[in-house]
Amino acid sequence: MSFSFTATLPLSRHAVDRDNDARAEPDLFERLWADAGTRVLPLWRGTVLLAAAVTSEDRPRLLLFAPADLAVDPASALRVYLGLSLDADAAEPAGTPIVAVPLTDEQAAALQPDESRWVGLREYATRLSDRDTGILTESLGILHWHDSHPHCPRCGTPTDVTTGGWVRHCPVDGSQVFPRTDAAVIVLITDDRDRVLLGSNAMWEANRYSLLAGFVEPGESFESAVVREVFEESGMRVTDPMYRGSQPWPFPASIMVGFTARLADGQHAGSLVPDGTEILDLRWFSRAELADPENGIMLPGTSSIARALLDHWLAQPEQPGV
Repeated sequence: MSFSFTATLPLSRHAVDRDNDARAEPDLFERLWADAGTRVLPLWRGTVLLAAAVTSEDRPRLLLFAPADLAVDPASALRVYLGLSLDADAAEPAGTPIVAVPLTDEQAAALQPDESRWVGLREYATRLSDRDTGILTESLGILHWHDSHPHCPRCGTPTDVTTGGWVRHCPVDGSQVFPRTDAAVIVLITDDRDRVLLGSNAMWEANRYSLLAGFVEPGESFESAVVREVFEESGMRVTDPMYRGSQPWPFPASIMVGFTARLADGQHAGSLVPDGTEILDLRWFSRAELADPENGIMLPGTSSIARALLDHWLAQPEQPGV
């Protein structure tokens, strides 16, 4: 299958060899901390620092540190081995090992006290390089997992971090806990007039709209989740769910699986029924309506797969009756 659409998704970009074999080294971090070429990505509450630009045309890039330049105690700090850089155009040479380290409030203030200098992935996802976007997305996902899984799910004992930061081991029953990612489907639905269905979430401003989406339930295929979620949120039945691509969404721990679908035969586009809990309003939009700057409609952010699916649809010629 073609990955041409997935390649356009900001958070699906990467230029890192995750170097799985190295994770099993018992003295991995001792070796990496002794290597002056290792680079560390510090994170504070899900944010990072950017390197100073040399010229105004320079692309933003993550600020990485040598282990000796980061004031954290390697014996107690949580460290996650992200892998080896593959970006020949980065400031660091290809093959550079990269480690993520979360900072406490005190450590972050010591490193950079100006909180405005700490920035998030959403605002820079489309501007960072493939490598930097990839390691930041990877870091946010794995560090959130550590935050939310500190204890053994069987006996409640605090677990030990092993395998380069990718496994938590229970010292009592010997079980291992691995990172989890929650799958969610998101779907661009069209009707027989080639309009797109958008919904407004209860937590958003009244004029913000996006595609319908929802989490996949146990024992359910992606395609079945598309049909179920659309019906639950809109009262509409759809058919022909077609996979387009996927993108990690570490806010906090999801992967968004993108589909297109069309209104099933016999369904009337005007019979929309918002669920009233998650979705408060539903509307069909033509390309002209969404392209009109005067309509006041706020679309999903450019880092999202929802926006990528919409932009791809907007770029296509209208196909009424298809």
